Amino acid sequence: MKSMSATKEPWHCLNSRQVQERLEVSLELGLRISEVGGRQTRFGMNHLLDKPPRSAWMLFISQFRNMLIVMLVFAALLAGLVGELKDTVVILTVVVLNALFGFYQEYRAEQSLSALKKMLPQTSCVRRDGRKQEIPAEQLVPGDIVLLEAGDRVPADGRLLVAITLEVNESALTGESEPVVKQVVTLSERNLPLAERANMLYMNTMVTRGRAELLVTETGMGTEMGKISAELAESEERKTPLQIQLDRLGKQLAVIAGILVSILFLVDLVRGEPLSSIILDAIALAVAAMPEGLPAVVTVTLALGMQRMARNKAILKRLVSVETLGATTIICSDKTGTLTLNRMTVREIYCQEKRIHIPEAKDIALPEGELARIASLCNDAVIRNGQVVGDPMEGALLLLADKAGFDKQTLEREMPRLAEIPFDSAHKFMATAHFDKSGVKLYVKGAPDILLDRCHSLQIEQGVVPLTEIRRRILRHEARDMATQGLRLLLLGYREIDRNSFQPGQDLKPLVGELIVAGIVGLQDPPRPEAGMAIELCRQAGVQVKMITGDHPDTAVAIARELGLKGHVLTGQELDRMDPGSLAERVEESDVFARVVPEHKVRLVRALKAKGHVVAMTGDGVNDAPALKCADIGIAMGITGTEVTKEAAAMVLTDDNFATIVKAIKEGRTLYDNILKFIRFQLSTTIGAVLTVFFAPLLGLPEPFNPVQILWVAMIMDGPPAVALALDTARPGIMEEPPRNPGAQILPVGRVLHVLWFGLVMTAGTLGILYYKYSQGNSAQQAATLAFTTFVLFQFFNVFNARVEKGSAFNRKFFHNKMLWWSLAGVIFLQVLAVQWPLLQQVFNTVALGGEDWLLAIGVTAMILLVEEVRKLVVLSLDNGRIRQRPLQR
Repeated sequence: MKSMSATKEPWHCLNSRQVQERLEVSLELGLRISEVGGRQTRFGMNHLLDKPPRSAWMLFISQFRNMLIVMLVFAALLAGLVGELKDTVVILTVVVLNALFGFYQEYRAEQSLSALKKMLPQTSCVRRDGRKQEIPAEQLVPGDIVLLEAGDRVPADGRLLVAITLEVNESALTGESEPVVKQVVTLSERNLPLAERANMLYMNTMVTRGRAELLVTETGMGTEMGKISAELAESEERKTPLQIQLDRLGKQLAVIAGILVSILFLVDLVRGEPLSSIILDAIALAVAAMPEGLPAVVTVTLALGMQRMARNKAILKRLVSVETLGATTIICSDKTGTLTLNRMTVREIYCQEKRIHIPEAKDIALPEGELARIASLCNDAVIRNGQVVGDPMEGALLLLADKAGFDKQTLEREMPRLAEIPFDSAHKFMATAHFDKSGVKLYVKGAPDILLDRCHSLQIEQGVVPLTEIRRRILRHEARDMATQGLRLLLLGYREIDRNSFQPGQDLKPLVGELIVAGIVGLQDPPRPEAGMAIELCRQAGVQVKMITGDHPDTAVAIARELGLKGHVLTGQELDRMDPGSLAERVEESDVFARVVPEHKVRLVRALKAKGHVVAMTGDGVNDAPALKCADIGIAMGITGTEVTKEAAAMVLTDDNFATIVKAIKEGRTLYDNILKFIRFQLSTTIGAVLTVFFAPLLGLPEPFNPVQILWVAMIMDGPPAVALALDTARPGIMEEPPRNPGAQILPVGRVLHVLWFGLVMTAGTLGILYYKYSQGNSAQQAATLAFTTFVLFQFFNVFNARVEKGSAFNRKFFHNKMLWWSLAGVIFLQVLAVQWPLLQQVFNTVALGGEDWLLAIGVTAMILLVEEVRKLVVLSLDNGRIRQRPLQR
């Protein structure tokens, strides 16, 4: 795929004739259709190349890159070598089922994201062979002439041929939030930054005003967006805190298993046991030491969380990203569209000597006068299919008039436009002339500091009065006050002109004087109603929120105060003067960053991460992508975000709403909490199984479990019941706790001792039952069957200990998780089949148990729950006693 930019002279330095010659195209006729195929072959299709997805086969293979799985596969192969093919088949079946499940969930996650990749326009209007026609945007080639108007997204990079009052929003590429005026003029400086190339348009920017003809110079990966996309494709993926800790846990368990297997192997050798028996004991111990269900249940838990989040307007590209959100300590959020509505709105009006607050309600009542007519008619924005098309500020004025009952189409029929002065940055106002029953009305809107000097009267409730110096000072005071609230101001004025002295099409500039002030409007992109509450939830949860915007500091501060952000404000210029050390010291105390460009975001993320924070960063523009990649979790906007940004992000918000991020944090914390429940449950089972298998032969007892029975425990107990724990709702107060330290151990000392205690209870109970049954003259098979059943029933009761780490398991939510109860009922049913059904007795090497055996097993295993409840009650009493004593100690 080639690029046209390989030539020496940049496109913006060439005039129209030179561009035409280089691209070999007629500006009048456009590209010849006969040439399109050859250019597509030469330059490729006009789309960005995604990072090559992993094949289904590689995705499946990746499920085996886990220490726990490797250990199980090794145990299965070892069992096959000593002739225990049944054990080999069962172990490998469990491994493959786990891999298939993980593969299915990751594949579904990738498919969910692909539905969002629709930022490239579906069609473009071009001129080919002298005719205007619609074509798929991906078929554009260098040399095509594209016809654009307000509301169109630019489909490729190109040089302007025609620009009529053209303004383009380039924030997706440059980070500049204000629309940029574009012109056809040839530029002389070769190394101009993108934001200053006034005669060029770039892919995925948006036309907000006017119309244009664009000669395509670059397509696909040759565009500026394509270059950034190619750079991002080379960045490496980082592991999340959960992945790191699970890997560490797997390695620790593998070391423990290796030590215990070695000890047992040596002991059996000293005792003179047959080699085949020694290997089978080693396999049983290795299988017991491996929490087979851990990878599968973690995958299921995260998958369920991902599905819940998708229903709540967030799509994750990778399952483990849910967990990263739960550890987030700082959210760096864009202002526009995320904390705000991304809709310029008239929020206040000073009209007829009164300040009027404009609510979000559909209909409003404005004082009698010309203000609504000026807002509607001195305006190039239009409403198409219920959507405003045009400049955002003009759209806000149009909606104001519409809500006040003034329909633009009706007004235009009654008062047709005769002439106009388009808005220009030089004179900072727009003027239109309209026929009226009484003559001609000249409507003007623009910057108050410019137009106020051209006004000599003021419209008040009683009529029109002279604009005295006192009234002029009051107007300036009101304007300053509105500006300090972060509002952008427009003065709306008018004058009446005698019809006989006015000629349609005449120059209006000499007439823009002796105006009557109709009012001053204050516009702003208002905060989302739910954003303030979401920020307060973050504060309670110990998560800092930092607002990042390219807007003026006053605007940023005004919005921040409404949202409850009160920290120090830093500007982009101040950031530029700081070295990394100074920035790291200041970044935590500042909640608002104004006049920021995308490059600053990367510096902010690095500074926060250097202070030990887990950082979530939002973005929508192409230049935001590096910051999203740098953050612990990048969050792209699904509505306004570019394709490149979505590719760089770990999560995509389909509603561009900050509150969705907070819901995701709560979901992440809940999921991590539920994963800990399973880990406590699984590891206590693992410790109990390991110690039981290890000590049984040392105590001269029969083998308590064979490898198939151990995997049976893993499948029926660590399967449905463990997955059911993932469905537990958030426990009370989970969003009132500080974020966890991502570097903290999954199993701190206190939790290890707790889990070890449960394992010792299971070991003692199981070996006690085994000894009791065997010492009564029963066969080794009968004793082992009762021991096997006892161990399974221990899991039934222990799941409630694991479900509630602190506080009683018999709480208000004891019966809420219906899937857990159904799963436990299923476990009992399956265990009865494994012991009592002759067909399964052959598989598991069990014999039938009598009623007394079952009652004995239930009585012994219930103690693990009852003893833990007593322990929790004692701890709670001691804690309450310490709390009551504190006032006395003062």
